[in-house]
Amino acid sequence: MLPGGGARAAYQVGVLKGIAELVPRDVPLPFRVISGTSAGAIIATIVAAHAAHFRTGIASLERFWRNFHVEQVYRADAVSMLRAGSHWLLALLSGGFLVPPPRALFDNRPLRDLLERHVNFARVRQHLEHGHLDALAINASAYRTALSVAFYTCAREAVPWQHTWRLGRPAELGLDHLMASAAVPFLFPPVYMGGEYYGDGAMRQLAPLSPAINLGANRLLVIGVRPSAAAPDPAAPADRSLGVHAGPGPAPSFGQIFGFMLDTLFMDGLQSDLERLHRDNLLIEAAGSAAGGLRRIEVVSIMPRIDFGPVAERHVGAVPRALRVLLSTIGAANPEGRTLLSYLLFEGCYARELIALGYEDVRARREELQGFMRSEP
Repeated sequence: MLPGGGARAAYQVGVLKGIAELVPRDVPLPFRVISGTSAGAIIATIVAAHAAHFRTGIASLERFWRNFHVEQVYRADAVSMLRAGSHWLLALLSGGFLVPPPRALFDNRPLRDLLERHVNFARVRQHLEHGHLDALAINASAYRTALSVAFYTCAREAVPWQHTWRLGRPAELGLDHLMASAAVPFLFPPVYMGGEYYGDGAMRQLAPLSPAINLGANRLLVIGVRPSAAAPDPAAPADRSLGVHAGPGPAPSFGQIFGFMLDTLFMDGLQSDLERLHRDNLLIEAAGSAAGGLRRIEVVSIMPRIDFGPVAERHVGAVPRALRVLLSTIGAANPEGRTLLSYLLFEGCYARELIALGYEDVRARREELQGFMRSEP
C-alpha cells in the first residue's frame, strides 16, 4: 500500500529497492494486491507493469525516479510562471469577466506526457491474465459526490464495495486515473472522467488501507513518506522558557500553511487507519471467532526516520530560477516553509537522497522484513 506524497515518494522507491534485494532474483512480484494514491499510484502502476520480474521492475522504477526534473512534472520556466501569474492577476482584477480563474497553479501536462511514455497499462492487464498479480487499485476523490473512489482492476471477479464516503469501482485503468489520483488541490487541475471531476486520492481517504483489504489482502506492507511521530528539528533551539512568552513571532507564511495542509492530507488518515487496524487485531485476539466478522490483518509499516524538510532545503538551488522565486515569495524556500518544498521538489538530486534513505531504512529492519516476506507472523 503506497500513500501519496508528491516528490517524497522517492523514499518509497528506495524502500522497494531494499525489499527487492530480500527476495531471490528473477522471481515475480511478491505482492498480490497493490493499492496506490497520488504519487504512490504512479509507483504502484509501474511496479504492477513489471510484475513478472520484480527486481527488474524496481531497477526500472529507480531509473525513472532518480532522474526526475521539475519540468517533467509541471511547467516551471520563466514564461510559464509569468503567464500563470498574469492569468491569476487578470482574473482577480476583472472578477473573472475578462478571463476565467485558472483551474490550478501549475500546468502538469508534462507529467501526462511522461507517464504516457513510461507506464504500460497493457502489460498490467497481461500480468493479471497470467497470474502474476491479483489486483491493482488507484485511489481518487470525487468533487461532486465527495466520495473516495478506489478504481481497481482484478484477475478475478471482485464484488464492488461501498462504505461510508468510500467505494470500490471496477475500471479499465488508464492515464486519466493516474492523473486524477495525483491532482493535488490548487496545484494541479482536476480530471474529468465518467461525468465527474476527480482530484487527489488522499483528500477523502478516511480509510486508506480499505482498498487493499477489500481486494483480498490479509498481510499488508505500508510504505509511508512521513515519520510516524514528529521528528525534532536539530536546527531549532530548545525551548526552556517554561511558559515565559517572548511574543507571538512572525505569522506562518502561505508556504508554511500549505505545507501543513499537504502533510495532513497525505498522512493523517494513514496513521489513524493503522491505529484502527491495530485495535481491531487486538479485539480479534481477545474475542477469537466471535469478533463480529472481522478478520486479522497483519501489517508492517515502514516510515522515514527523519523529516524530509531539511533534506529538501539543501536541494532548493536545483529548481528552475522562476520557480525558486515563486517558492521564496510564498515562504516555501525558508526553514518554516520547507515542508511544502519537500512535496514539490521533483529533482534528481533530492530524489536520489530519499531513495538512499529508504534503502537504508530497509537494511536497518532487514531481519524483520525477511520474516515478513517469508510469511512468518
